[in-house]
Amino acid sequence: MAQPNDQQLFAVILGTNEIASAIGVQLAHVGYCVVLSHDPDPPVIRRKMAFHDALFADTAQVEDVIAERVDDGLQVYQALRQPSQVLVTWLGLLDLLPVRQIDVLIDARLQKRRITPDLRRLARLSIGLGPGFSSNFNCDVAVETRPGKIGLVTDQHWTDAADSVASSLGDVGAERFVYSPFAGRWHTPIEIGTRVYKDLVLGHLSGIPVVAPRDGILRGIARDGSEVPAGVKLLEVDPRGRHAQWTGIDHRGRAIANATCSAVRLRAVRSATQRNPA
Repeated sequence: MAQPNDQQLFAVILGTNEIASAIGVQLAHVGYCVVLSHDPDPPVIRRKMAFHDALFADTAQVEDVIAERVDDGLQVYQALRQPSQVLVTWLGLLDLLPVRQIDVLIDARLQKRRITPDLRRLARLSIGLGPGFSSNFNCDVAVETRPGKIGLVTDQHWTDAADSVASSLGDVGAERFVYSPFAGRWHTPIEIGTRVYKDLVLGHLSGIPVVAPRDGILRGIARDGSEVPAGVKLLEVDPRGRHAQWTGIDHRGRAIANATCSAVRLRAVRSATQRNPA
């Protein structure tokens, strides 16, 4: 993929969650200017594994990459003339499209309930992650994110539909999460990484107390002051004791990032071959 005027390759990732962030880390390592575009639904809970909090604190770090917040298209355009980096923004895709042609567009929101958009022709390469994507319908490359099946969907089929079954962590499934019983404003004083105990009050949703579902380490929790819809994850407790992980990139995030970046590399090789046939 050639870039104009010696600018960086430009990748836009929809989502600021831990999966979007893991992909952002890998793309930054291979020379992309990466912009993560925030989507409020569902709320990000694994915030120590994501760049999400840069939206509120100006910077955030995942492994060896520090992301910075940008607030307008001009800042993005200027960043494209700088060394590779990760940027986080409230700007949506419609705000980012005029900045410059996007080389790689990735939908990493992992939406389970909403209709996925048609990303084709919005970038040189569009990639859809998780439920609702097909390379024959709404993206150039679809990536399966279901545990045990992570990887490129190489045929014309759809990725697996959401089945509302939580993946296991330390042999614990959905019971490690607390879901919002109704829409409301969320408040919590508890920090990610805190050891918590079953029935400890971890926050309040519109004044109603929400308690820990089990003993363990708080792996994720929605940001204090967030407006949350009904039926989304508010918090997660890691039951694995000293093996608990709440920072960096976990095994699933790295596997999805590897699959996604494999698709980017494959398309780059194909483009180079087409430009320079043997």
